[in-house]
Amino acid sequence: MLKKRIIVCLDVKDGRTTKGVKFLNNVDIGDPVEMAKEYYNQGVDELVFYDIMASANGRGPILDLISKVASQVFIPFCVGGGIGSIEDIRSTILAGAEKISLNSQAVKNPGLISEGARIFGNQCIVLGMDAAKDSSMPSGYRVFINGGRVATELDALDWAIRAVELGAGEIVLNSIDADGTKEGYEINLTKMIADKVNVPVIASGGAGKTEHLTQVLTEGHADAALIASMVHSGDYTVGKIKQDLRTAGIPVRF
Repeated sequence: MLKKRIIVCLDVKDGRTTKGVKFLNNVDIGDPVEMAKEYYNQGVDELVFYDIMASANGRGPILDLISKVASQVFIPFCVGGGIGSIEDIRSTILAGAEKISLNSQAVKNPGLISEGARIFGNQCIVLGMDAAKDSSMPSGYRVFINGGRVATELDALDWAIRAVELGAGEIVLNSIDADGTKEGYEINLTKMIADKVNVPVIASGGAGKTEHLTQVLTEGHADAALIASMVHSGDYTVGKIKQDLRTAGIPVRF
């Protein structure tokens, strides 16, 4: 059985790690370089770095900060935020990222997914998706962009399927409704998309205790669980989470 991955997310604003609830009321929680090093030492499988204001502010990735983080971790490192061209993808990879997360920019220019996958490989191109409940959409979920601030006309399931057809090799699926609440992942959304695409789906938004990860990795059919608040708060370490998951019968890397 394939081992499930635990991924820590660093949301970065103005060069500092930040955390909010449902994309609002963000507070500064530390230096992303030091935090990346700490989570690497704790045994995290992968790290995700999101510049949450880049697209909204119309600028590209912060390459010097990405390079500093990359120098501290020797695991897959995914970067998102403000990556709007092939040149942005190339420079971010050269700065040390193994994977590129395309979210708002992919919605605005879907060809970036296919072109990025053609040049750098499917495994390098990750679709980042922020979705929220909306009963008017066929799947019951609508896609949002620009850090959850702008609603699109895209249905979450339709967009996931289309992005994979275009060449996305993985999906980070974030529930805006659950984000930062520590009340559990959006299981219905995760399972629906995981069952319809043939690439790994990473569940994001809502983890507060290990049982939430157990649930989304089993009932939600997720291939990996992305966490932030759980470890940023100091309530858990990555090692403790993995030990709890192993006890629950979920295969993880140690």
